[in-house]
Amino acid sequence: MSVVKEKFGTTKDGKDVYAYTLSNAKGMAAKIINYGANLVSLLVPDANGRTEDVVLGFDRLEDYYGNGSFFGATIGPSANRIAGAAFAIDGKEYHIDVNDGPNNLHSHMEDGYHKRLWDAEEGKDSVTLTLEGRDGEMGFPGNKKITMIYSLSEDNGLKLSYHATADANTIINITNHSYFNLSGHKAGKIEDHQLKLNASHYTPVVAGSIPTGEIAPVAGTPMDFTTMKPIGQDINADFEQLKLGKGYDHNFVIDDADGTLREIAEAYDPKSGRRMKVFTDLPGVQFYAGNCIGEERGKEGALYGPRVGFCLETHYFPDNIHHPNFPQAVFGPGRDYDAVTVYQFL
Repeated sequence: MSVVKEKFGTTKDGKDVYAYTLSNAKGMAAKIINYGANLVSLLVPDANGRTEDVVLGFDRLEDYYGNGSFFGATIGPSANRIAGAAFAIDGKEYHIDVNDGPNNLHSHMEDGYHKRLWDAEEGKDSVTLTLEGRDGEMGFPGNKKITMIYSLSEDNGLKLSYHATADANTIINITNHSYFNLSGHKAGKIEDHQLKLNASHYTPVVAGSIPTGEIAPVAGTPMDFTTMKPIGQDINADFEQLKLGKGYDHNFVIDDADGTLREIAEAYDPKSGRRMKVFTDLPGVQFYAGNCIGEERGKEGALYGPRVGFCLETHYFPDNIHHPNFPQAVFGPGRDYDAVTVYQFL
């Protein structure tokens, strides 16, 4: 196991950005930069030992200044959508950035945690990234301290551990927005990848991908991934929810979520034989099939576009602040935020 630190670039205001590469003895390596706590690359061997980079991203720091698709990004303080870009906590109303129609998406496009320079410290098999958020920043209450740890195990598990505290009740709902292509980041469409979700329910949405508040069964619908099937099998079905998202872009309700770490998803690529299992202690996972990735150049000159990568973003349900029946992502004095997600490759 090793951790190698190297310079990745310099910010617009002259601050150095570093990359931290975690490697194990089995040929797996994860590269993280402290700008945005972004996962830049993830090298994973297949059954024959051939290694490919299985996440979308960029070779240059400057490309992360845009990153409209949030490749590899750590999203915070609030991932996903909040209806009307407003919410109330303890009887006080707060207004946040209107950046997705009338709603809020991923906190703030320019000031969110994915565009911040984090402090970083390497360990023997990990890198610890820390950040402080000010009261009122991006419209959210509370002074916050956030810690994120990327660690790599010898059984090919990339573990993402989060901890956050706040001195006032506030929304903390952090996720990682990596896009996976188990054939390799430049291999093209992922519709033949197979997926299983341990989720017998999901949260339907209205236009703008805002949940209705319903927790609906997937049985008998194209949303059913309780047994493994190709991502593309039903993605263009004549089904209103898929039309709204131009494909899959929905929160799935993890079965029997009780706050303990459990397996919640499995993805398999028939071409390479790579298999990825996902574990988390969070109650939901946003399965996004990359329907709206714009055409742009990624790492190694690869041309990215719609459905060349998929996301499994573990989190509290979108817009939970407006739906009391959803698990709530309000944290503050007496309630710290703690979460763990593991992406393990077999």
